[in-house]
Amino acid sequence: MATSAVREARLPQVTLPELRPFDGAGLEPDGDYDGVRFEGLDLSGTDGGGATLLDVGMYRCALDEARLARLRVIDSVLEGVWGVGTDLAGGELRDVELRDARLGGVQLHGARLNRVLVRGGKIDYLNLRQARLTDVTFEGCVLTEPDFGGASLERVAFRDCVLRRVEFHQARFKNVDLRGATELDIATGVGSLAGAVVSSGQLMELAPAFAAQLGVRVED
Repeated sequence: MATSAVREARLPQVTLPELRPFDGAGLEPDGDYDGVRFEGLDLSGTDGGGATLLDVGMYRCALDEARLARLRVIDSVLEGVWGVGTDLAGGELRDVELRDARLGGVQLHGARLNRVLVRGGKIDYLNLRQARLTDVTFEGCVLTEPDFGGASLERVAFRDCVLRRVEFHQARFKNVDLRGATELDIATGVGSLAGAVVSSGQLMELAPAFAAQLGVRVED
C-alpha cells in the first residue's frame, strides 16, 4: 500500500540589510527595533515585553531572566545567545534563525513560531506548552526535557538532534518528522503521536511505551 510523503518544513529565508549598532541600555516595553545589530551585550533582566524586532541581528548576547513576553521577532537572526529563565511567553517568531543558542528554562508557552530554524546549541527545559509551531526545523541541537504539552505542530522536523525526556502530552501533530532525531526519549505523550513519522528503529525502541499505552503486557 502506498503511503503519502511527509510534507517538509519550509525554512526561513532571512537576508539582513546593513545593520546599525544598538546604542541603548536594553530593550524597552513595546519598543520597535528595525535594522539593529545587538552584539556582545548583557540584556539580562531587560524588560522588553511587547517589543518588535524586525530585520535584526543579535549576536552573543546574555538574556538571563529577560522579560520579553509577547515579543515579536521577524526576519531576524539570533546567534550565540545564552541565558536562563528568558520569558518569551505569547511571543511570535516568524522567519527567524536561532543558531548555537545556550538557553535554559525558556518560556515560550502560547507562542507562535512560523518558518523558524533552530540550528546547533543546547536548550534545557524549553516550555512550548500550548504553542503553535508551523514550518519549524530543529537541526543539530540538543533539547533536554522540552515540553510540547498541548502544542500544535505542523510541518515540524527534527534533524540530527537529541530529544531527551520530551513531553508530548495532548500535542497535535501534522506532518511532523521525527526520523532524524538521533535520540528520541519520550517521557509522556506516546499516545499523541498520530500525525508524526518515526523510523523503523525508533518504532522498535518505542514499542514498550506503545504497549504500556495500550495496556498490553509483554512476557517471554
